[in-house]
Amino acid sequence: MLCNTSVSQCFPSDRILDFFFCCGAQATSRRWPKLLRGGDQATLRRVPSGFQATSRRGPSYFAAGSKRVSPERASTGSVNPVCVCRYYPALRTLEQLEQTCLPRAGQYRFCSIMSDNIPRLRTLIRDTAMSQLKDFLESIRKHSDKIGETAMKQLFCAYGTFSGILFQLTLYMLSLYLVVCVCVNRVFLSLSQVPGAQELVDFSPVYRCLHIYTVLGSREQFENYYRNQRRKQARLVLQPHSNMHETLEGYRRYFNQIVGFFVVEDHILHTTQGLVNRAYVEELWELALSKTIAALRTHSSYCTDPDLVLDLKNLIVLLADTLQGYGFPVSQLFDMMFEMREQYGEILLKKWNLVLDQDNFSPIPVATEEEYRQFTSQFPFQDPELDKLPFPKKLPFSEFVPQVYSQLKEFVYACLKYYEDLHLSSTEIDDVIRKSTNLLLTRTLSNCLQYAMKKKNVGLAELVQVIINTTQLEASCVYLEEFISNITNVPPDTANATKLYGTSTFKDARHAAEEEIYTNLNAKIDQFLQLADYDWTAAQGGGDPSDYLSDLIAFLCSTFSVFTHLPGKVAQTACMSACKHLSTSLLQLLLETDVRQVSMGALQQFNTDVKECERFARAGPVPGFQGDTLLLAFSDLRQLLDLFTQWDWSSYLADYGRPTCKYLRVNPHTALTLLEKMKDTSRKNNMFAQFRKNERDKQKLIDTVVKQLRNLISAHQT
Repeated sequence: MLCNTSVSQCFPSDRILDFFFCCGAQATSRRWPKLLRGGDQATLRRVPSGFQATSRRGPSYFAAGSKRVSPERASTGSVNPVCVCRYYPALRTLEQLEQTCLPRAGQYRFCSIMSDNIPRLRTLIRDTAMSQLKDFLESIRKHSDKIGETAMKQLFCAYGTFSGILFQLTLYMLSLYLVVCVCVNRVFLSLSQVPGAQELVDFSPVYRCLHIYTVLGSREQFENYYRNQRRKQARLVLQPHSNMHETLEGYRRYFNQIVGFFVVEDHILHTTQGLVNRAYVEELWELALSKTIAALRTHSSYCTDPDLVLDLKNLIVLLADTLQGYGFPVSQLFDMMFEMREQYGEILLKKWNLVLDQDNFSPIPVATEEEYRQFTSQFPFQDPELDKLPFPKKLPFSEFVPQVYSQLKEFVYACLKYYEDLHLSSTEIDDVIRKSTNLLLTRTLSNCLQYAMKKKNVGLAELVQVIINTTQLEASCVYLEEFISNITNVPPDTANATKLYGTSTFKDARHAAEEEIYTNLNAKIDQFLQLADYDWTAAQGGGDPSDYLSDLIAFLCSTFSVFTHLPGKVAQTACMSACKHLSTSLLQLLLETDVRQVSMGALQQFNTDVKECERFARAGPVPGFQGDTLLLAFSDLRQLLDLFTQWDWSSYLADYGRPTCKYLRVNPHTALTLLEKMKDTSRKNNMFAQFRKNERDKQKLIDTVVKQLRNLISAHQT
């Protein structure tokens, strides 16, 4: 039985039409008067004249002449809530119909139709909202790089707004300013003309879908769906391209996507109630940090261009400052940049090999005052004596010195560029720059110098130039300390300040070069000695020194003349070392096992060569020796030869072991070895010695001396 209440009293007239347009009821114009009855005819009459419902197309279209009007416009231009995304009003209408209007209307057939279609409409509304949410998710996935680029531009513009005021601040104040800017980043964003995420992205599908699912009692389902989808998108965003390391644009696109993703999540966090929470965002951020840092470690390791590493560092700083402005912790990113500084330093250090390879190891000639000032402006060199000399003249060091000093300063500048935006104080920047410079000095530069000195084509003249160069660079370390202090505004005498190891580095390199000079000089002497061709069985010695020895003395004279620019002790040590090595080598030549016989004539020729060596030492090839100090190098050889040529065995045997012994430096083993060689010669070369009294006496004397020397050796051994 129908209730007496009219339909017009049970249903709001506008919502009746909206509902029928939504559910697609196949009502025709002939059935409307029956349903509306009496007073409900007024509702039908509210449809504008000229519009008629047509049963062929149902309620989805109205005909007005040749026009087709969608069901968004019904009765006086009213809008269908579903078609214009007014899902919540549509749900409220369905709820009112289901809970209030339909129960009051009674058992009308159209009421059952409405009641049956309400669940379907709710599902339709939910699915439509979800479809729009999926479109939204797809859209922000495609445009996350644009969102991130915009956010990073906002921070850049915010810094630029206030940079003019703070231009004259020190590095410490600049780092403090950056921290303040990050903390108030959200205030600065409003001053920028660059649109924010809310201007670039329409978040209404998220809010609408969240609202719909909340009304339908499926909020938890929606939250889980949204979070799972965003986690999947996060993994896609955090997957870098395989060729990202090739250009800076690859890194920038990667960072923009990361920033865009988290800008969206931050906006959702602050504009919805519980769709995402802080724990969920922090979980995603931890995932992003680990994957981003791993990707940076991998891809940055392929980089060999210091400028690209520096630009990458600046880009990471902008990434960190942008995300820090949205409340994300970025300390691990700054730790990553500190790790990258080692790679940056390694790339810079590779340039030093080229510096040494290009050096000609020759003093720099200067022809004019302008050239002289050009070199002295590159390197702090002062020499009053050289200033007095007329042009043209030569600077004592080679081009290696100003190049090394200039590149040391460039290295310091490059380190400063890397550290200046890492939120470090001036003291910290000064400390890391000094440590990096020490690494350059103690490892790279030292190794390069060692490598240069070990080359086969490096001769004595080149080694002498290396010593001069390192001496000049050692003196310049004071100026390098002042240079670093000036650019970091930290006094060099600050407590706990790191000291440069330049002085010790160049000193060690100089000592190594000195040792190389001694080694090479001895090797040259050995080469000359290999040309020695003594006739050890000669009956009489010549009056002139051997040819090989004359050439050797000439070589030593020319070599020591080059040592005039060396420090005095270096030249004296080299000369003394050469004379000692020559004396020792001559003695070994005399005592070689291959030399089985030594005649007195051969010994006289050998004595003549030793006298030539003594004449060279007495002439003073290097200034600075006192008296006959250099002659002491040949004293062992001189006493041995005097003992044999003067045949003064009685004095030697009688005074052996006493401090006043004339032949104190003669070792009995050495004397015995040489005497046995002379005994063999006497026996073989004098076949008729037994028939001559003098020869028999001499042979007996040699045998007696040999016996006494053996007894002397045995007595000292026991």
